[in-house]
Amino acid sequence: MSGPDTMTDPSTMTAEALAGAFRDGTVSASATVAAVLARIERVDPAVNAFTDVLSKRATARAATLDAARARGEPMGPLAGVPFAVKNLFDIAGLPTRAGSKINRVRPPASRDGALVRRMEAAGAILVGGLNMGEYAYDFTGENVHDGSTRNPHDLGHMSGGSSGGSGGAVGAGLVPIALGSDTNGSIRVPSAFCGCFGLKPTYGRLTRAGSFPFVGSLDHLGPMARSVADLALAYDAMQGPDPDDPVATTRSAEPVGPILDEGLGGLRVAVADGYFARGGDAEAFEAVAHVARALDGTRRVTIPEAARARAAAYLITAAEGAALHLERLRSQGHDFDPAVRDRLIAGAMMPAPLVERAQRFRRWYRAAVLDLFREVDVILAPATPCRAPRSGQTTFVLDGVTLPVRANIGVFTQPISFIGLPVVAVPVRLDDGLPLGVQVIAAPWREDLALRVARRLERDGIVRAPVADL
Repeated sequence: MSGPDTMTDPSTMTAEALAGAFRDGTVSASATVAAVLARIERVDPAVNAFTDVLSKRATARAATLDAARARGEPMGPLAGVPFAVKNLFDIAGLPTRAGSKINRVRPPASRDGALVRRMEAAGAILVGGLNMGEYAYDFTGENVHDGSTRNPHDLGHMSGGSSGGSGGAVGAGLVPIALGSDTNGSIRVPSAFCGCFGLKPTYGRLTRAGSFPFVGSLDHLGPMARSVADLALAYDAMQGPDPDDPVATTRSAEPVGPILDEGLGGLRVAVADGYFARGGDAEAFEAVAHVARALDGTRRVTIPEAARARAAAYLITAAEGAALHLERLRSQGHDFDPAVRDRLIAGAMMPAPLVERAQRFRRWYRAAVLDLFREVDVILAPATPCRAPRSGQTTFVLDGVTLPVRANIGVFTQPISFIGLPVVAVPVRLDDGLPLGVQVIAAPWREDLALRVARRLERDGIVRAPVADL
């Protein structure tokens, strides 16, 4: 065994490995945190993932954990593991900025958000808040107030959003786990662009208490990580009912870690065709085919009316988002990112009958998609229509049509989160270029299936999440 404070660079270690090294005395939590803070100081100026680095808090927390271990106290499954959170999560002592200029003059949060507390109860160490698109209304990772988060695999390209800081921090090896939010694709898009694993759980599975909302009927919170085991560790730590979130499930926790390596015998895997097989670059669909071949997924299914589902998601997002920000739009419109402000103003003028019609369709669509899961267990689809566009790029060509980037990166994610299905985004490397992502979609409450499939793919080398060479 190595000495108590000797370790390899933590950027090369998973959360599972770091927790194991801490438990067996190979490394102290203090050494891990010092190494992580040093890497953030060295690497983050190029990536711009962090908006707040909590050096004093993290150092003090690490010392407390070291002392507890020395006393022989039991250690949690994430003991000694650094993590960071999108800055829409409440962090005690900081204003919850949610990527905005307006929010940073709000009173500081009096306590951490619920999922931050649950991660720390499992032994994890919060090291900072992460950059994001303003008020989560973004797919690019660009922020006019804090600067854009850059893709760690090529700094000239987008990180994706709105959890761009979360994707950038994990992909750059700054932390092994980051928490983000996903309304229309904001975990899955940066996971795909930055080459990491991301979990958007079933709507209501993880509490949203202590986070700044965007669209209450679509918002999810979840983890991003460099390994499936790390996703499962974080997911298991954060599960459980919470009366502080009115839509949080009352189901008891259903841990995935103990069954992560169970076999997939008899699992029915299908590829989404139709809408999900057009409107993107050929390599996005080849990434899906690459995963499907590894799983012997020869069946194809059609998700009905997916284009209409995406349109309905747009309407509901615009209307609910505008309602949340209406007073701020009236009194502080000049302090918004103009691209966000204009979409919110448009949402405020949305005719109510259109929104009502979108909600009625949503009920029909959910029932129709759930019918598919009578025949299959997992559905594969692209996470994005292309690799990460260049920073500042405003249009791209999909299927021969020039389209705005910001509005269309989520073309394949929106129809899935619209009805709250659980998804694991897995990173695919077809060549030496930028990574691609594939959605592994399961029925409600079957995160275990999506995670087990992702684990098998990772174990077989089909998907992987290497740290960027920075």
